[in-house]
Amino acid sequence: MVVFMVPDNNIAMKKIANAIFGTASEVDSESLTKKIEPMLVDGELIVGAFKLVRDLVVFTDRRLILVDKQGVTGKKTDYHSVPYRSISQFSIETAGNLDVDSELKIWIGSSSTPIKKEFRRGTNMVAVQKLLASCVLG
Repeated sequence: MVVFMVPDNNIAMKKIANAIFGTASEVDSESLTKKIEPMLVDGELIVGAFKLVRDLVVFTDRRLILVDKQGVTGKKTDYHSVPYRSISQFSIETAGNLDVDSELKIWIGSSSTPIKKEFRRGTNMVAVQKLLASCVLG
């Protein structure tokens, strides 16, 4: 599931999102806004978001926010904020014939252990990598 919350007045970011994902429609943007908006600083915009089984990977114009639902009920939530400037490298692994999930790995600073997020089969991992690359390198 892909979500876009780029306001029309930010044409550059909207063009990047549409170029990467086509004309994806907003999915449950109200719920995403309720969860994420209180954590955003003034002027920070949500560029895109991917829903994992219960978790979210949210791209803003300033950072990556990893939302990890924990426990059986999912009421406990971990919000991990990663400024793009601290990402030293990243990789994607697409699902194969026997693999069910795809994976995104992100290394922070000089850490040898990456942050790993698994995506469902069928997620356009090239698009995920492209969005992350545009945020980190752009």
